Amino acid sequence: MSVETPVMQQAPSVLIVDDEPQVVWMLQFSLEAEGYRTYSARDGRLALAELRERKPDVVLLDIMMPIMDGWSVLEEMRFLPGQRPRVVVLSARSSMRDRAKAAELGADHFMAKPFSMDDLLSLLAQLSP
Repeated sequence: MSVETPVMQQAPSVLIVDDEPQVVWMLQFSLEAEGYRTYSARDGRLALAELRERKPDVVLLDIMMPIMDGWSVLEEMRFLPGQRPRVVVLSARSSMRDRAKAAELGADHFMAKPFSMDDLLSLLAQLSP
C-alpha cells in the first residue's frame, strides 16, 4: 500500500519594481497578506538583477524610475534566458501611446495609477501559475 504525499505548491512570487517606497510597501503588505512571495527593486538595473536571481512569476513594473526606466527593463527582458515572467505595468503614464508601447515591448497588462488593489489582486490571480 502506497501513501501519496500531497505536493506543496509554492506561493506565486511577485517582483515589485517602483522607486516610490510607499507604493512598494503598500504592494508588499497587500500581496503578502494574500499569500504571495514578494521581492522589490527601486530601479531598472536592480530589477534586472532580481529577475536573474529570483525568477519571479509576475513583475509589477513602474515606467518612470531613475537610472533605468521601465521601458528599458521591458526591452532588456527580451534577452533574459529562460521563461519570461508575466509583466503588469503600473504607471501614472497611461496614455494610449504608453499602453501601446507597453504591449509592443511585451507587457501582459497595463494598470494606471492610482489603481484598485482589488482589481490588481484579481488580475494577479489570473496571471499567476
